[in-house]
Amino acid sequence: MPLIIFKTHDGETKEVHAEAGTSVMQAAVDNGIDGILGECGGCCSCATCHCYVDPAWVSKVNPADSTETDMLDCVLEPQETSRLSCQVIVTDEMDGIIIGMPESQY
Repeated sequence: MPLIIFKTHDGETKEVHAEAGTSVMQAAVDNGIDGILGECGGCCSCATCHCYVDPAWVSKVNPADSTETDMLDCVLEPQETSRLSCQVIVTDEMDGIIIGMPESQY
C-alpha cells in the first residue's frame, strides 16, 4: 500500500498507508488527519478537503477536471498545486507522496 505523508501548515507530518484506488481524502479521514474534513464525503461539492500536492509529485496524480477546478475557486489560500483530496486517487506510483494542508478549510 502506498505511503502518503500529510504535512500540516506548520510542518508537522503524519504518515499513513492507503490502498490504491482510494482517494487521498478517504485515506486522511480513515486515519484521523485533522486538516482534511471532507464534509461532503467526497462528492466534490464542499472544498473542505483542500490540499496541496507537493510540486515534485504533481505529475504523478490524476489531473483536475472542470468541476474540481471550479470548486478550487472557493478555497482559502489557493496555490498552484491546490487540489481537492477527494479527487486525487491513490496509485502505486504515489508511494511517498507529500500532501500539504492549508491552515484552515474555512
